[in-house]
Amino acid sequence: MAEYLTLDDVEAAGRRVLVRSDLNVPLDGGEVADDFRIRAALGGVEALRARGAAVVVCSHLGRPRGPDPSYSLAPVARRIEELGGFPVRHLPTLVGPEVTRAVAEARPGDVILLENTRFHPGETSDDPALGSRLAELADLFCQDAFGSVHRAHASTVGVAARVKSVAGPLLAGELEALGQLLDDPPRPFVVILGGAKVSDKLGVLSALVEICDVLAMGGGMVYTALMAEGYSVGTSLAEEEMAPSVRELLEGSQGGKVLLPEDVVAAGGFRADAAHRVTGVRDIGDGEMGLDIGPRSARRIAEICEGAGSVFWNGPMGVFEWEAFRSGTETVARAVASSDAFTVVGGGDSAAAIRLLGLEGRVSHLSTGGGASLRLLEGKPLPGVEVLEKWVR
Repeated sequence: MAEYLTLDDVEAAGRRVLVRSDLNVPLDGGEVADDFRIRAALGGVEALRARGAAVVVCSHLGRPRGPDPSYSLAPVARRIEELGGFPVRHLPTLVGPEVTRAVAEARPGDVILLENTRFHPGETSDDPALGSRLAELADLFCQDAFGSVHRAHASTVGVAARVKSVAGPLLAGELEALGQLLDDPPRPFVVILGGAKVSDKLGVLSALVEICDVLAMGGGMVYTALMAEGYSVGTSLAEEEMAPSVRELLEGSQGGKVLLPEDVVAAGGFRADAAHRVTGVRDIGDGEMGLDIGPRSARRIAEICEGAGSVFWNGPMGVFEWEAFRSGTETVARAVASSDAFTVVGGGDSAAAIRLLGLEGRVSHLSTGGGASLRLLEGKPLPGVEVLEKWVR
């Protein structure tokens, strides 16, 4: 785990602090549709305001290819104002004379939100010129966007290499929680992984099976595993080319610690209203596709969670957005939330599912970054964190 400074290690009063937040939220009709990440990011902004800093916030939103009004952070600025109870000045650009002037005029406690970092062509390529221009805006850089630190972009790595930088409270909390799972997880350590494709998670599957006590699989990637075991999976989502790698993983897991479903909810097509039935994994019809784990499988995972010392869950068990195929994910979510274990829900769709059920307050840690949390647990470097080590030495 990288070493880094935090806000407690620096003086922020009277300084201009550039904060990289993760404000990548869904919009609907020009308004924020889900403010989970905004609420999570507020802590760092409020901490800096309380310390007497002038706060300049930057973030990406979506994946626009250049300036696009539909991806503007203006709605986010309005939502920050509503949640924080303080004014937020939204600027229409990321860098330039208007930004330089506004930042120079900012007073302690002021909050400025720059426009979408991905409107600038140099962001995703970590353009040195953009990193320098961002660094020139600030006396201090606060990296608080855990959901973006696995990307080496100008606003995550480029700026941090050029001006004194610290980890914000959200980032530090994420690294502490996930680091506990890597370093010394309370036993038994149970991992529950779902999601669509094995190819997206084979690396983290291989890493976690080495350190956990039980690894339960769900979601679409289960059907590649079942195919690897020799079962017919009908029209289910399966990556045939990945079957040999998954077979090797299953055969190499110590003590058979990988847990596959016994039953699934099989449907006649990929539709919310498709006719469906619960069936054993050996009996999926040629024209059927699995869209959820079955009730026996969900109960098995729930029982394992009851006796766990720590639990990491990432990825839904099925197409939880559709009510007919939500039961497996809901059962697992309630089991994780009810467990006395140290519980971490690893961002993305699993975080969305647990919030949909109103259970977010009942887990030990709800991560804001699905991709970043998986990369960290896989043992891969996080460029936006590693660059902070420069300022410790």
